[in-house]
Amino acid sequence: MALFEVARGVDAPAVQVWGRLTDWPAHGRRVPLTRITGVSVPATGVGARFTARTGVGRVGFDDPMEVVAWSPPGAGRAEGRCRLVKRGRVVRGWAEIEVYGPEAGAGAAGPVRVVWREEIGVRGVPRALDPLVAWTARRVFGRVLDGLLRGL
Repeated sequence: MALFEVARGVDAPAVQVWGRLTDWPAHGRRVPLTRITGVSVPATGVGARFTARTGVGRVGFDDPMEVVAWSPPGAGRAEGRCRLVKRGRVVRGWAEIEVYGPEAGAGAAGPVRVVWREEIGVRGVPRALDPLVAWTARRVFGRVLDGLLRGL
């Protein structure tokens, strides 16, 4: 599996950054050729599920995910962590989103550090290509992260 990490800094309250990063449908608006479907109710917290459908027309694949760890910033905590497990037939692995801020009070502003870490395996792609998969994913998800954080 290919492991990659993307980190960014943003000058905004940690709670607001967290809300942006865990708005699952917003990810679909940023990931190329992808939409988010089947978002569970509630959409946040351990056990929340959704599917990223990537493709054009009928050609594509589903990437179902489940939140397995959820610790948002707030109530005096400046750090948050969410871990997703990918449960699909095509894409396997996990993703973590972490937020580190100076404090998490309602009006506390950054700098907030965001780290997106993911281990991804794509069925049918040889492990020898993991460096290429990681390089590509780092660029794609770097742009996704930039888009999600824009305007904060």
